[in-house]
Amino acid sequence: MEMTTAVPVSFTAGALAEIHRLMSAPEFDITQFLRVGVKGGGCSGLSYVLGFDDRQADDVEFEFEGQSFIMNKSHAIYLMGMQIDWANGLNARGFTFNNPNASKTCGCGTSFAV
Repeated sequence: MEMTTAVPVSFTAGALAEIHRLMSAPEFDITQFLRVGVKGGGCSGLSYVLGFDDRQADDVEFEFEGQSFIMNKSHAIYLMGMQIDWANGLNARGFTFNNPNASKTCGCGTSFAV
């Protein structure tokens, strides 16, 4: 019997393009993995983690439209169904997080509560 694990996080085309741009830079360390997760802190209690990191023992690897990423298995409960986007406008530039599990978010958009 084969078990399928749902991918907890999705990326927009803009976010995938920016991640690929970052990963194709000459100085990119190809031993690093794209990490999605949460950490304690921020004005709402939890902050999003999106960056490049080493794989840890509790990490699970996922793939979304050809882009692999790692996440601590305990973070999925906070991030299930979240979409990561890339904003490249005059008023906003950077990754944004649309998390259906967040009961409260801060004005900067990088901190949330459940």
